[in-house]
Amino acid sequence: MSNNYIIGIDVGGSATKICGFRPSDGGWELIEPMHVRATDPITSVYGAFGKFTNSNSISLGEIAEVRVTGVGSTYIDKPLYSIPCVHVEEFRSTGLGGLYLSGLSRAIVASMGTGTALIYAVAGREMEYLGGTGIGGGTLNGLSRLLLGMSSVSHVADLAETGDLSKIDLRIKDITKKDIIPDMPDYMTAANFGKISDLADKPDIALGLINMIFETIGMMCIFAARSHDTKDIVLTGNMTNVTQCRSIFTNLSDMFKVNFIIPEKAQFGPVIGAALTGVNGE
Repeated sequence: MSNNYIIGIDVGGSATKICGFRPSDGGWELIEPMHVRATDPITSVYGAFGKFTNSNSISLGEIAEVRVTGVGSTYIDKPLYSIPCVHVEEFRSTGLGGLYLSGLSRAIVASMGTGTALIYAVAGREMEYLGGTGIGGGTLNGLSRLLLGMSSVSHVADLAETGDLSKIDLRIKDITKKDIIPDMPDYMTAANFGKISDLADKPDIALGLINMIFETIGMMCIFAARSHDTKDIVLTGNMTNVTQCRSIFTNLSDMFKVNFIIPEKAQFGPVIGAALTGVNGE
């Protein structure tokens, strides 16, 4: 029995994700990623590892090494069941994962998790961390608790399905009849929550929160893309699962002539990137 499997584990702020690669026809095949939630990083790592290996009938002797990344990976300071653990810089994992999932060789990659990180990724080069913002899933969770009394992001997204942004956001058409920004539509946001109506209800507020967070992240991505002379922006992380994500970023793509890409398995970008460093022999 050969030990050829490479396992990747991403220990995040709210969940731990795991994936793997196995040799296949001269190349490498991605094993379907999964995630678990737990109250502390160590518990979540061992829980994810056990669930993943059991679900895929992988024995310990078949695993060559484990690549770990994420904010909680510092808690993993020894081998996992005697299997070597190699730490991978989170920004490298994010960049590699974004390029792999999108099939691109150069792009801005955004990791939208509890907060948001931006990476300029070029195949075969070091990943460049561009900075980020504290705006992300944690923001949506916290503000939803304060304003809506809800703590589930998926429930907030469901509620927002019937929301009306015209009761929340100030648009360009609300403040001028002139075309003050050439080639920009009059429904472009002038101020998030700048026109909140006394008639706004919970669905409107929920949609306003989601729209504000995604527009803020989107504009940061656009500025980063412009400064690196690219139009391709790959979105990864848990926030890509929010129902309104695709429509909001499609709208931004159309307005600012960039390509926001949400690939399949986008939420698993960083953990896939971590495993890839093992596949690539880095």
